[in-house]
Amino acid sequence: MKEALLYSTEKINGKDFIRCKLCAHRCLIAEGKVGICSARLNEKGTLYSLSYGKTTGLAMDPIEKKPFFHFKPGAQVLSFGTFGCNFRCQGCQNFATSQQDLQSSMNSLLRETSPKEIAEEAFRQNADGIAYTYNEPTIFFEYARDTILEARKINDAKKTQKAKIKFNVFVTNGYFTEEMWKLAEKEKLLDAVRIDLKSMSDKFYREYCKATLEPVLQSIKRVGKSKTHLEIIALLIPKMNDGKEEIRELANFVASVGKDIPLHFLRFFPNYKAGNISPTEKETLINARKIALEEGLKYVYIGNMPEIGAENTYCPKCKALLIERNRYGITKNAFSEAKKPVCQECKTKIEIVL
Repeated sequence: MKEALLYSTEKINGKDFIRCKLCAHRCLIAEGKVGICSARLNEKGTLYSLSYGKTTGLAMDPIEKKPFFHFKPGAQVLSFGTFGCNFRCQGCQNFATSQQDLQSSMNSLLRETSPKEIAEEAFRQNADGIAYTYNEPTIFFEYARDTILEARKINDAKKTQKAKIKFNVFVTNGYFTEEMWKLAEKEKLLDAVRIDLKSMSDKFYREYCKATLEPVLQSIKRVGKSKTHLEIIALLIPKMNDGKEEIRELANFVASVGKDIPLHFLRFFPNYKAGNISPTEKETLINARKIALEEGLKYVYIGNMPEIGAENTYCPKCKALLIERNRYGITKNAFSEAKKPVCQECKTKIEIVL
């Protein structure tokens, strides 16, 4: 176990508790108990991260799979996660690990892997960066942070070589605290963040995710104001969050933070406790993209339905095809030799990190 960051002790009715300040639940944890995420334990007045050094495996992925479409297109990332989550989403795609705790039957799948070993593996695999994903990275922040610091040490040792870990990205539900984000900014830990905006309804968040909406909106605003690259996904679930007015409200909110923020609408497929819900209709996704463009967003994509052809990047001014994608692969990249992200046809600046 590793002592956690960002917590305080509180005494309530004569009893000692720990207040976790990592995620927006801000769990009040009694002695011998864990927080909502199942990954943080109060042991004799000290908060410990139970998931530290325990991974469900490492995998090389194209960064487009996360999905990031406007950050280092074509890059390869070493992805890893661990167990537990601070949400309880009914249709969770990674429920086998995210909805488990250390004592569960999936415990045998965990591999003891130190931050240094992950960083070294990233170099062995010639990864461009490291992605903290599969389950919510907020709840294994200490593990992620130490991995980033280890990668920096290797970078410094190999400063005369081209092979370096160039970036670190979080794939997150956005339910982190201001304290966590301030620490990440202070130490310049993250280069890009992809946040799920699951709905504009607090009721949806409470019923479907067992969380609340406002902390997610605040996280999007904080990242949007920072120098960290931001992309947002919205998984549209039939009859739950796919109404036209809610989609318009969501797109309007994203546009208010930044019209250059890429927004990805994803198709829902039945899973976990939402196995009785049908996949999202094609027309719903097409209409969602149309609405988002009407609200002023410049880059709107549709995922999980490659036949629609809405995964390409076009110049928002002259509509020139800039990046052509085939699922997670890139078949054309107008920026492959470019030093600046500028449309070659009309010279419009494109908000993309090369």
